[in-house]
Amino acid sequence: MRRLSDDDAPTIGRRTFLRWLVGGAVGAAAGCGGEDVPITREERERLDARTRAELAASGRGPLGPLRFRGYRGLAELPWFELDADGHPVLAAADVPAGIDLHTHLGMALLLAPAPDLHARTERVAYFLDCDAEPGGCELDLDVYMNLNFTPAMLRALRFGALRQFTIGDAAARTHTIPNLAAELDRAGFERAAVLPIAFGLPFRDDLSERWLAALAESPERQRFVPGCSVHPRDPDAVERLADFAARGARIVKLHPEMQRFRPDAPEALDVYAVCERLGLPVIFHAGRSGIEPERLRPYALPRHFDAVAERFPGLPIILGHGGARDLPDAIPIAERHANVWLGIASLGASAILRLLDRLGPERIVFGSDWPFYPVATSLVKLLLATKDRPEAREPVLRGNALRILAFRDA
Repeated sequence: MRRLSDDDAPTIGRRTFLRWLVGGAVGAAAGCGGEDVPITREERERLDARTRAELAASGRGPLGPLRFRGYRGLAELPWFELDADGHPVLAAADVPAGIDLHTHLGMALLLAPAPDLHARTERVAYFLDCDAEPGGCELDLDVYMNLNFTPAMLRALRFGALRQFTIGDAAARTHTIPNLAAELDRAGFERAAVLPIAFGLPFRDDLSERWLAALAESPERQRFVPGCSVHPRDPDAVERLADFAARGARIVKLHPEMQRFRPDAPEALDVYAVCERLGLPVIFHAGRSGIEPERLRPYALPRHFDAVAERFPGLPIILGHGGARDLPDAIPIAERHANVWLGIASLGASAILRLLDRLGPERIVFGSDWPFYPVATSLVKLLLATKDRPEAREPVLRGNALRILAFRDA
């Protein structure tokens, strides 16, 4: 089974509607079009070079080969076993109960019917649905997670995203509160932050409202940290943030690529000021993953976050995915600014090891990006990276999250 290379990354000219959708023209129709952001030739070439280098180095580092057959293959490692349904279950008693600061629920926007977020389903259809077939897909935990997508899987992901805006997506109907709670139980996790995204659409762009309401109604609401999102070019963004905070939101998600804004752009400054005043940490999608449309990549370059961290020193900032394939450019930002943490969602095990060596465990937070991938995959990579320093697990798995969120019960 061929894994995805950078040459397989989607191009925005293939599907006119998809280009309109994810490229931000929908946002433009809502008055939130954004401006083109320049990117240098060196920055373009750096992404390709890093992807090639990561593939070439996989399995040759201090952790050795980390290739498995599907998620069930994680039971080959000492920390996990399989339950009766074939789910990996944490079996180690010495792993601290975690807090996952990077999860989502089932998305439905524009024309798509909203999924029942309180439903339980037989299985979760992850976006990288590695166990959909009995044999399991080839899974390499030493590379950035989306390198495990085959071209066919990526096509399915692309059309699934389109259905989330049109007719509704079957996979999204499995991304529910009870299913996430069950997965937290299997992975030994205490809580998870649930992060919507405000896309800037002309109508039905209400994930924050719907998810906050669903979490408030859930009998398992204590398991979750409610998140919210606003679009920085929404003229009502400040008022909406205050309303979301009053309804229980504890963290804000911003996605520079999908929202088509530069993090250090003037229109975003009022949002950060309100978040700082209300005590709402901000988690960004940071860096280039390599499979997004090329014209969106410049928005999330790490160089756009430096000025934000400097101007708002009282605002806790999490760079999701650790800056993704721009990790080497994100690490110095955290080194310069005490209010910046790097998330580990999607990073390979060797990348997490490099993070620990450079920043130490106090500047790293756990994330899984569920339902793209199971919670167990990020957990296994962290356990592998900390096998010789188990004392690093507590701050990464929970201590830093408690400090960032300033829980009263911390």
